[in-house]
Amino acid sequence: MFNKFKKTDTSSTYDYLVVGLGNPGAKYETTRHNAGFLCITKLEDNLGFKVKKLKFHSLIGDTRIGNKKILVMKPQTMMNNSGVAVSECAKFYKIPPENIIVIFDDISLDPGKLRIKRKGSAGGHNGIKSIIAHLGTENFPRIKLGVGKKPHPDYDLADWVLGNFPKSDIPLVRNAIDDACNALEYIVKGDIDGAMSKFNS
Repeated sequence: MFNKFKKTDTSSTYDYLVVGLGNPGAKYETTRHNAGFLCITKLEDNLGFKVKKLKFHSLIGDTRIGNKKILVMKPQTMMNNSGVAVSECAKFYKIPPENIIVIFDDISLDPGKLRIKRKGSAGGHNGIKSIIAHLGTENFPRIKLGVGKKPHPDYDLADWVLGNFPKSDIPLVRNAIDDACNALEYIVKGDIDGAMSKFNS
C-alpha cells in the first residue's frame, strides 16, 4: 500500500512527526505498553528505513510516505516522560501539534482493535499525559492499538501493561499493527476521516 520512498536529510523540514510510544530496553520489548514501538518496527520493515539515530532523547529515523517527509521517533525517556522527547523535537523542527501522530497501547480496546482520533484527553495513559503537558495541547492525532483490559479490577495496572502478550493475542495484535501502518498513510495524506472510517473498530 505504501509508495516507494526516498530517504530525506534530517536537516530538512519535516511534514509530520510519527511517534511510537514504549519503554526502552530488552525486558520491555514485547510488552503491551510497547505496542507503539512494535508498530514503528513494522513501519521500518514496510518502508526499508531504520530508527537508530540517537537525538532528542529518542531513536529517530526518516522516510517518505507519498510526497510527505516523515520523521519517526521512539522516545527513550521511559513512557511517563515521553513528552520531553516529543516537545523538544517538535520545537526544533517547528512541527505543529496537528502534524504529530502518536501510536500507543490502549487497554480499553480488545487486542486486534484499532482506534484513530484527531485529538483527545490522555484517557489515563501516562505517555499521552506527558505529551499533552509538554506540548500544552490535546490537539494531536493518535492511533490507539488495543491490548485488552485487565482480567479483573484489582489487577495491578502496571503489571498488566508491562506484561507480555499471550500467544493467542499475538496474531490479533500483528493485524492491528498492519492496519495502523496503513492508516498512517491516509493520515499523512490529509484524510484522517478516511482512516477513521476504514480502520476504527
